[in-house]
Amino acid sequence: MGAENPIIGGGRAGGDGGAFAFISKGWREVRDSAGADLRLMRARADRELGHLITSASALAGPGPAPPLPRAPAWAPIAEVESACKRIQPKIAELRKQCSSSVLVGWPPKAGASLRVDLSGITAARNAIGSHGDGGERSRVAPWKEDGGERLRVAPWKDDGGGEGEKEWEVVRMIRSGLKEFERRSLSSQMLGGFHGRSDFVEKFKLSLKSLNKESREPKEVPPLDLTQILAHLVRQSGPLLDQLGVRRDLCEKLVETLYSKRNGRLMYPSLSADRSLIGNENISDELDLRIARVLESTGYHTEEGFWNDPAKYKISDNRRHVAIVTTASLPWMTGTAINPLFRAAYLARSTKQKVTLVVPWLCNSDQQLVYPNNITFSSPEEQATYIRNWLQERLGFEADFKISFYPGKFSTERRSIIPAGDTSQFISSKEADIAILEEPEHLNWYHHGQRWTDKFNHVIGVVHTNYLEYIKREKNGALQAFLVKHINNWVTRAYCHKVLRLSAATQNLPRSIICNVHGVNPRFLHVGEKVAADRESGKEVFSKGAYFLGKMVWAKGYKEMIDLLSKHKNDLQGFKLDVYGNGEDSQAVQSAARKLDLGISFFKGKDHADDSLHGYKVFINPSVSDVLCTATAEALAMGKFVICPDHPSNDFFKSFSNCLTYKAPEEFVARVKEAMASEPQPLTPEQRYSLSWEAATERFMEYSELDKALKNRNGQSGQGVERNRLRKIPLLPKFSDIVDGGLAFAHHCLTGNEILRLATGAIPGTRDYDKQQCMDLNLLPPEVQHPVYGL
Repeated sequence: MGAENPIIGGGRAGGDGGAFAFISKGWREVRDSAGADLRLMRARADRELGHLITSASALAGPGPAPPLPRAPAWAPIAEVESACKRIQPKIAELRKQCSSSVLVGWPPKAGASLRVDLSGITAARNAIGSHGDGGERSRVAPWKEDGGERLRVAPWKDDGGGEGEKEWEVVRMIRSGLKEFERRSLSSQMLGGFHGRSDFVEKFKLSLKSLNKESREPKEVPPLDLTQILAHLVRQSGPLLDQLGVRRDLCEKLVETLYSKRNGRLMYPSLSADRSLIGNENISDELDLRIARVLESTGYHTEEGFWNDPAKYKISDNRRHVAIVTTASLPWMTGTAINPLFRAAYLARSTKQKVTLVVPWLCNSDQQLVYPNNITFSSPEEQATYIRNWLQERLGFEADFKISFYPGKFSTERRSIIPAGDTSQFISSKEADIAILEEPEHLNWYHHGQRWTDKFNHVIGVVHTNYLEYIKREKNGALQAFLVKHINNWVTRAYCHKVLRLSAATQNLPRSIICNVHGVNPRFLHVGEKVAADRESGKEVFSKGAYFLGKMVWAKGYKEMIDLLSKHKNDLQGFKLDVYGNGEDSQAVQSAARKLDLGISFFKGKDHADDSLHGYKVFINPSVSDVLCTATAEALAMGKFVICPDHPSNDFFKSFSNCLTYKAPEEFVARVKEAMASEPQPLTPEQRYSLSWEAATERFMEYSELDKALKNRNGQSGQGVERNRLRKIPLLPKFSDIVDGGLAFAHHCLTGNEILRLATGAIPGTRDYDKQQCMDLNLLPPEVQHPVYGL
């Protein structure tokens, strides 16, 4: 009794258990049957494959046939014997035909070459895919070509000579095997997992059909229609339309509309398939692909391809490219040569962008006029090495940036370098991403070339010089200053997206903002730290009095300095001033000082970091023509007193305790006496950092919106910027864009006239570079790069 468990719930539980046992038993039988069928099909496929290999080996010559593979022990004996009896006559017939009539002319004669026509394989594929009523057999038959005897697979008829051609035996065997495989799969449709094998067979046959169809169909590309030609023409005319003030997004919308409209909607199946390859639905890319297909069908080929847009830079390695173009270069010790050099070095420290510094190249005669101490260079490579060595001596890190040159000529009247030719062409389209124009008004006064904002994604101008102040000192200065003021507004508005003014001493320009984006050489900060340490240890650090350093031209503060000292000569009894500088007005300045007996000693120009200048305590700079005096910042960094006028150019320095400003000549005397009687205060860490190039670079990134440009574009994929098709495009462009484009177009036309260029003060022959500059920079002559047809 204890061995029997009572059934709770009576017959209901017993009925449920019986039903479950019945279902389980049925499922096991179905599974075992399906497994047996699969094993049988696998064994049969192996045997037929072995027979096919044996048949193929018989083509090489007579010989004993390899034994058939043994059937597994678990295969049904009757089924195996039936399959063998059904296949064996076919194999014997195939062997007989191959050994007797197929290898006609075998072996080949001596010296004959062997070539096998593989069209039989294509015929087999077609036969499998098409399920035709008949086919062609093939045999190997000799032919004669060029005196030599070769072998090829030739079609042959059935021995019976009937009207219908029999299929090739191997093809029929494979097709019958596929039919048997399909029939076996269909018999097991009660199992959902085996229905997919029937689909596999269908897909296999369809793929064979499609391959055969694609191989036979000619790849004809329809020609471009009128709407596509117009779309391409509008897109290629983008720079011209931009000059006329037509917005770029409006041009893109027009291209999209023209390309998409053809009898209501343009649809190309091939392009629809290509959309999945390019990853987006960019109309511009599809138009490129369409034109590439048409040109490829004509046999046209280009190395660069149609995916490279020469008009705009595209990110390839997630790094941006910054080109810094300036108007001067070392060894000319001027602010527009030194400050852009340091900017390039500190911008290149970041891994987000690559940097190229583009500086002017002067011929030997101009080098002798500009560069000090008779320094000249025979090649751009030699000058680039000099620049890198000078910079490396003053930096604490390796500066990784490229130096390029553009041709320039020195103007003795303007005392500046004027670019020759189109400066933008010396920056390749692959690197035309972000441009920093040091002195944008100077670079574009006579610029006759591509518009900077068309070639570059973001153009920043940095204003260094107060040209209006210099021009006012010349003959008819008021009229010239009026004209130059409006020309500066003209070119900066036409060629810049953003303009940075170092101080309020410059004229107000379109899209401009005031910010000091310059720093000082790290060597000056090190000198200041050493001075502070020596003072703490009780050493005497300043053994000399006052000095002034700057290019010796009247406009650089020398006139103001002589006027102040001569007017207050009696108030400054015993005051001595040392002056260091070279320049065109050296003789005149020295003669005026000696005539007035002002107690000024003149010396040749020196680098402000020279050890002989460290002992001076007071730096006097009475200039009001500077925008932001670099020498003033360097003197403050070394811990010296600075005496300067209360002028917008000195606003940045007023927060330093050692900067003593004056508004009237009487205050100048008081500031000089105060500085000579006291000691300067050490710089605080915050003041020292604000003078560094690290801080200047941070300010530049922020106020020029360069950080936003880098951030926005770096967040996107390297395949380019995907257009937002949901944005609303205005029907008409902005009026300001129309004005900017019109100004740029008008400026381009006017600067192309040599008479107008000469009338406005341009150097003759600067619209294009000359033969000597072509030789120095390895350039093609302008008439080759820009030919004039019809002359």
